Amino acid sequence: MPPLTELKDEELLVLSVNNPSAFAVLYDRHEPALRRKVRHMMGEREEIEDILQDTFTKIYLNANRFKKVEGASFKSWMYKILINVTFTQYKKLHKTDANVDILDDELREVIPDTSIPDLKTLEMRDYVASMLTAIPDKMADVLTAHFIDDKPEAQIAHEQGLTLGVVKTRIHRAKQAFREAAEKYK
Repeated sequence: MPPLTELKDEELLVLSVNNPSAFAVLYDRHEPALRRKVRHMMGEREEIEDILQDTFTKIYLNANRFKKVEGASFKSWMYKILINVTFTQYKKLHKTDANVDILDDELREVIPDTSIPDLKTLEMRDYVASMLTAIPDKMADVLTAHFIDDKPEAQIAHEQGLTLGVVKTRIHRAKQAFREAAEKYK
């Protein structure tokens, strides 16, 4: 068996059920990026540590529920958990302090109206995840990298060995494919 650090995320997750040191590798690999994402969404707040701890706890406890699905990766599943935990924390903060305004404009746009029941909120999150799985992998990868991982187009181009123009085109086409998939879902 190769060293744990050489295994893919999905392999580490499966191993972590019986081998917590495998989960430590996942934690070390992804904690900095998740921390950046939470800071981007909520700003510099003391709740960041709680959000990260809750996120990794949920990932670990639900490791046996993860299923590799075409168009969805461990990272997209992990970020979905992070965003759900962040929204939950935001709701708690908002209930205790009506003047809380911590989310950036982009994230505020995707937060469902708080007058909608929680079931609808969960349904919307599942809906977005299912739409990502309904579009081709290359398009879903680019949308996930740009909008979930918050990577600039130039970085995506560099990491994927593409030109900036190709990445911009893929993002544009991916948005169209997402809309088309959403129309079919209605």
